[in-house]
Amino acid sequence: MSFRVLVAGGTGQVGSALVRALLATSPCVEVIMVNRRTSPLASDARLRQVVMETSAPGLADEIARLAKDCSVPGEPLYAASCIGIGKGSQHWSDEDIRKLEIGVVGAFARGCLAGGVEAFGLLSAAGSSPTSKIRYARIMGEKEDVVRGLRFKRLAIFRPGIIAGNAHTPALLAWLGRLVPGPFGTIDQDVIGRAFAEELLHGQDGTTILENAAMGKRSRTILPSG
Repeated sequence: MSFRVLVAGGTGQVGSALVRALLATSPCVEVIMVNRRTSPLASDARLRQVVMETSAPGLADEIARLAKDCSVPGEPLYAASCIGIGKGSQHWSDEDIRKLEIGVVGAFARGCLAGGVEAFGLLSAAGSSPTSKIRYARIMGEKEDVVRGLRFKRLAIFRPGIIAGNAHTPALLAWLGRLVPGPFGTIDQDVIGRAFAEELLHGQDGTTILENAAMGKRSRTILPSG
């Protein structure tokens, strides 16, 4: 079945991997990237970008209108947020991180839901919990709670460990992370991207949390060819 996807954070490392995975499957008829500024796009007619001021108070309403405009009867419209600052968070204040990770992502998610999106994918991080003593993990947990509280029909939360292939991850750290078993070890960004795409297409109703092992398994599922 043909489908469309709204993507926030599609110019980032994981977001770009998701866009590549989506464009690799023929039933994907359009990927709409919501960007803060104009960015170069791959030469694919199915890919377009909509530039919005993501810090504007009316972001959720703008996203809702966009989602409704993108909807086509009989073709599912999915959405994914790959927004995340990762390593850069050490240079940000708590307030600035929350404005992006909770404020912008929350507004995007609310707009998607209001616009009729039923399946939503959310990039988070390993160890995320609103009660964590680690600042970034705590804010990621708060972000998860905000989106979870919207009650999408289908919500997939992705909690990668060390992301390999990412420009912000030192090569040595990614290599060492491969020696670490479990959710805090290394996972390739293209694996995350494929897992996102597969979960949007084939996931189950309710909330699903995917850590490294689950993402690896999901990414090996064959995407539909038509």
